[in-house]
Amino acid sequence: MALLNENYLKLPGSYLFAEIARRVAKFKSENPTADIIRLGIGDVTLPLPAASLEAMHKAVDEMGAPETFRGYGPEQGYDFLLKAIIENDYAPRGVKIEMDEVFVSDGSKSDVGNIQEVFGVDNVVAITDPVYPVYLDTNVMAGRTGEYNNGIFEKVVYLPCNAENNFIPALPTQKVDIIYLCVPNNPTGTTLSRSELKKWVDYAKTNGAVILFDSAYESYIQENDVPHSIYEIEGANEVAIEFRSFSKTAGFTGTRCAYTVVPKSVTAKTASGETHSLNKLWNRRHTTKFNGVPYIIQRGAEAIYSPAGKAQVKEMVAYYMANAKIIREGLAGLGLQVFGGVNAPYIWLKTPGGLDSWSFFDKLLIEANIVGTPGTGFGPAGEGYFRLTAFGNRENTLAAVERIKTRLKL
Repeated sequence: MALLNENYLKLPGSYLFAEIARRVAKFKSENPTADIIRLGIGDVTLPLPAASLEAMHKAVDEMGAPETFRGYGPEQGYDFLLKAIIENDYAPRGVKIEMDEVFVSDGSKSDVGNIQEVFGVDNVVAITDPVYPVYLDTNVMAGRTGEYNNGIFEKVVYLPCNAENNFIPALPTQKVDIIYLCVPNNPTGTTLSRSELKKWVDYAKTNGAVILFDSAYESYIQENDVPHSIYEIEGANEVAIEFRSFSKTAGFTGTRCAYTVVPKSVTAKTASGETHSLNKLWNRRHTTKFNGVPYIIQRGAEAIYSPAGKAQVKEMVAYYMANAKIIREGLAGLGLQVFGGVNAPYIWLKTPGGLDSWSFFDKLLIEANIVGTPGTGFGPAGEGYFRLTAFGNRENTLAAVERIKTRLKL
């Protein structure tokens, strides 16, 4: 008889966005004429940068000629993309990264979930709360989290982030081994300053912990004191793994390309005390289970680092951040308590009238035909909050704010 991985049975309900899709589908079937504006899932709406399209068209032509055709490529990524990443994302910030410390993949979602495979099941995991669900759910699947009771997993260390602490997580009061940080944060849209990040690096060094640093939204940072990479913090290359994505930076959500940086100086120990580089272990996992991002896609990613590509990406980011400003100021003008939208394309709001997150989801959908994301779906500290995304088009963003002003009964 085949036996289950029973850890999967500990996962509460369905994946957050699957539940949202189910509720929206039900509403749509009951209200077929409703014009629904979707500001829930953080999917982009602008087309790919022209520089990427041009590069991919050229790469497609190369695949049609014997002398330029490519089959299997290096699982870690082609050198041309690795070099572009290092020279543009890290070197200008004074960060030294080696070619064999960068791993190109099909998305940060995959990487932040898969990275936990190189860690033992007895590690104590700390997550900021609210949090991107993949961090927690993949650790549940691995058997690291214990039982689920009253909305929390017994072995997970939750680090609440809310309006009362300005969305700045406190250092754990107990020793933890793996720390997930997302800066700029999804879902709250908030950030951590250089001095706050330094506290986490120092904690990790003192306690032998590893920081898993998701910086998928770093291109949206507007303020000067917010580091774009954790490696800008002294000592971080000894304790941190960084995840980056082209999805929100350059509209690659459907094209799929990202990368993870694993410095060779980041280590973990065996139960007997032997020290091993996580770079070597991740390389083994990556090459065993992944055949690499297609050549055509990697050429498209490389093109965003060209002068034309940089200009086009900057314009794309500015478009979405203008949407964020429209939502943020529109909701604040109604007296709602809003956060984020300054260094990230997400607006995090306190649900009005003491409504719980799912009740506000239903209210917004029914009264204004707008889809958002309930804060409770991101963790217990997300209850009473709600996320809206700035990744919609301008017309829908303006229409959504107008509907909230005129239709929503606050």
